[in-house]
Amino acid sequence: MNFGRGPSVVLNVGGTRYSFSREVLKDFPLRRVSRLHGCLSEQDVLEVCDDYDRERNEYFFDRHSEAFGFIMLYVRHGHLRFVPHMCELSFYNEMIYWGLEGSHLDYCCQRRLDDRMSETCTYYTAEEPPGEPAGGPEGKGRRPPGAEGGKWLERMRRTFEEPTSSVAAQVLATVSILFVIVSMVVLCASTLPEWRAPENRSVEEQSRYTAESVREPSGIIEAICIGWFTAECIVRFIVSKNKCEFVRRPLNVIDLLAITPYYISVLMTVFTGENSQLQRAGVTLRVLRMMRIFWVIKLARHFIGLQTLGLTLKRCYREMVMLLVFICVAMAIFSALSQLLENGLDLGTKNKDYASIPAACWWVIISMTTVGYGDMCPITVPGRILGGICVVSGIVLLALPITFIYHSFVQCYHELKFRSARYSRSLSAEFLN
Repeated sequence: MNFGRGPSVVLNVGGTRYSFSREVLKDFPLRRVSRLHGCLSEQDVLEVCDDYDRERNEYFFDRHSEAFGFIMLYVRHGHLRFVPHMCELSFYNEMIYWGLEGSHLDYCCQRRLDDRMSETCTYYTAEEPPGEPAGGPEGKGRRPPGAEGGKWLERMRRTFEEPTSSVAAQVLATVSILFVIVSMVVLCASTLPEWRAPENRSVEEQSRYTAESVREPSGIIEAICIGWFTAECIVRFIVSKNKCEFVRRPLNVIDLLAITPYYISVLMTVFTGENSQLQRAGVTLRVLRMMRIFWVIKLARHFIGLQTLGLTLKRCYREMVMLLVFICVAMAIFSALSQLLENGLDLGTKNKDYASIPAACWWVIISMTTVGYGDMCPITVPGRILGGICVVSGIVLLALPITFIYHSFVQCYHELKFRSARYSRSLSAEFLN
């Protein structure tokens, strides 16, 4: 701060005083408060606050003191919730004044805010666009060093990570979806006999990345798609905030699994030669090429439904483990009993399909899930009675955790939908501007 004297400053918000050191204001989480650090004159100070006392170095803000107290709890502990018995829209107005957004609220309060805005058709916008310094155009010369670069990186990151955040992000998402669809069509068409007949090559030869195969239309299309996915992944890695977290994200791991096999196959062809035993076998390369099917999962970046499914599985892993435990316990019991009744007892007839407990496990799992392929079935009366009990038990056991998973799915869907709606409002504002 280049204006005022003293080692500390005092913020007076609605009669409640807060004391801070000057260095703390430089990187303060509240944008309006941090703007005080760059003030050069009393006129600049009065553009940020309502009044200023030079003698006591005290800054006055005519705002809701209780709301600012809850905002300070967010600064200290990282959790922002609504003030009890205070209008959500009024508190949101206070948040915007101090430089916060709806995304800083906890999820429960975000839903309350979105519901209230939907009811009243009210949408707030910040006093200045994000990243624009205080004082309008006159303050551009006092932008902190590196702020322009950070703003550019943040815009790039949102363009690649949030498909609904801007027009460019939507265009980029559309192009990425087209590449995924084209790559999947080529992958499926390459397995058709009619696709290989004109080339008159064996399956092993189809698995080889030779110079001739790269020049073919399918090879050219595949190379273009791989090039696009590789460039997209590299750019997203460069603009990411936390590189280690970027590598650990499941969708990024899937991208890596979908892209790497192509380069491994090319390198194997280059280093092992086209006539080696490994190339003639072709099994490894066929497996690597088929891993391109993971590109379908890339669509999860652009569709809320797939994102909801992944988030639900992540949050309901305990319920999923519980479901698997139920099935395993029931499988162990019913497979042992069915093997005993169908093959283990000397009843004059022995069912060879139930010769062992592992073989009976297959019948148990398809019966509990009500699939019923009919490839094996009990032939004795006790075995059929046990089969009926197995089917009914499977229906009951599978239905027990469904309620928890369903509620989590609905919650995840609303959470992602509200987040997409907020980005859509930002996109509408971009069109208007």
